[in-house]
Amino acid sequence: MARALFPCVGFFRKPLYIQARFSYLHMKYLFFSWLAVFVGSWIVYVEYSSYTELCRGHDCKNSICDKYRRGIIDGSACSSLCEKDTIYLRKCFSVKPNSQVYSGSWGDLEGVIKCQMEEAPHYDLGAELEPRKDAAAFNKPTKGTSVEKFKAMIVSHLKAKVGDQANLSDLAAQVLSIADANKDAHISLPEARSMWALLQLNEFLLALALQDREHTPKLLGFCGDLYVMEKMSHSPLYGISLPWILELWIPAGLRRNMDQWFTPSWPHKAKISIGLLELVEDVFHGTFGSFLMCDVSVTNFGYNDRHDLKVMDARYIVPEAIFQEDVRQQHCDVDEDCLYGADCHTSCDLTKHRCTPEVTRPNLAKACEALKDYILRGAPSDVREELEKQLYACIALKVSAEQMEIEHSLILNNLKTLLWKKISHTKDS
Repeated sequence: MARALFPCVGFFRKPLYIQARFSYLHMKYLFFSWLAVFVGSWIVYVEYSSYTELCRGHDCKNSICDKYRRGIIDGSACSSLCEKDTIYLRKCFSVKPNSQVYSGSWGDLEGVIKCQMEEAPHYDLGAELEPRKDAAAFNKPTKGTSVEKFKAMIVSHLKAKVGDQANLSDLAAQVLSIADANKDAHISLPEARSMWALLQLNEFLLALALQDREHTPKLLGFCGDLYVMEKMSHSPLYGISLPWILELWIPAGLRRNMDQWFTPSWPHKAKISIGLLELVEDVFHGTFGSFLMCDVSVTNFGYNDRHDLKVMDARYIVPEAIFQEDVRQQHCDVDEDCLYGADCHTSCDLTKHRCTPEVTRPNLAKACEALKDYILRGAPSDVREELEKQLYACIALKVSAEQMEIEHSLILNNLKTLLWKKISHTKDS
């Protein structure tokens, strides 16, 4: 009877249900749209904040040029940077606010521009092992210092950095030659102050010590402690860069395989690998002392179109003498407290709660570990087994082992010989 009297009740209920359903979907859509906008805005804000904090190259340029105009510093790049505006900063690669790194150009030359920002100098095993300039930077040498006295300052500084080497006077002479930026056979006080600031940097010191070798980029010019280095056409050594949101979801094993997808042919990889082995040879008891490679990650290396390996970031290649001096003062409770960079481990002496000065792994072992997946992938079948055997023997090297230096030299020579024999008859060599 009720149905007969109100036949349209069901008709009205259905549209009301549909309307409620539509309203629910509409609210759900609005909520997720708002959430997406919020998350997107937060990501943009975080990325922008991170960029503005890390990438302060123009502040660094303004600071350097202000000191140049006031006659405090001078150098071969000062006029181009501050007057002619022919040095351009392009893409930012800085990973720390106090060390600005940019790709750029200087006229027709492509280069990498590096500049130091103010921060109170300190030595901390968990941070940088080189002092940064403070508010009183560029105050050495003082007015009235003779060239001979400046050279004595340089020799004393180099001795503290790399130890008492027989040929430090030769390196000091090279420093004075570079300091004479305008090549007028006279080193002005501003030029000397620039060079003194640069000598405080491990990377610049390594470039000087290995400038006659082929594995460090050429110094193109400097102004204060801003300097321009040769740019590599290929960097990092291998690997692809992905947005951080993708990195979270890709398994580690797949990620390692992806890094090997875009690498040169195996003969080219062999030549690049030989370059890294030669670099290890150069810094191990080299002409101007020994250096420790404390971060042998692929992002710190690159190569040119001839597949010659070059160091792109040498901040963590530190003089062994100064490393040992500083690490002895480091307080520790466990071995993990005695780590500098990513790769320089020492042990903790629990009787004194101080780190011991000797690293546990030599440079060669760390280099072989970085190369293992890179050089084994695509290796010819007739050398793969022997190559793998040599690499694992290399990775197992320990500083504490008896006759370590003999084993080090033997494995290094065996690896270089094995790779050279395979590529020496090809045009890739």
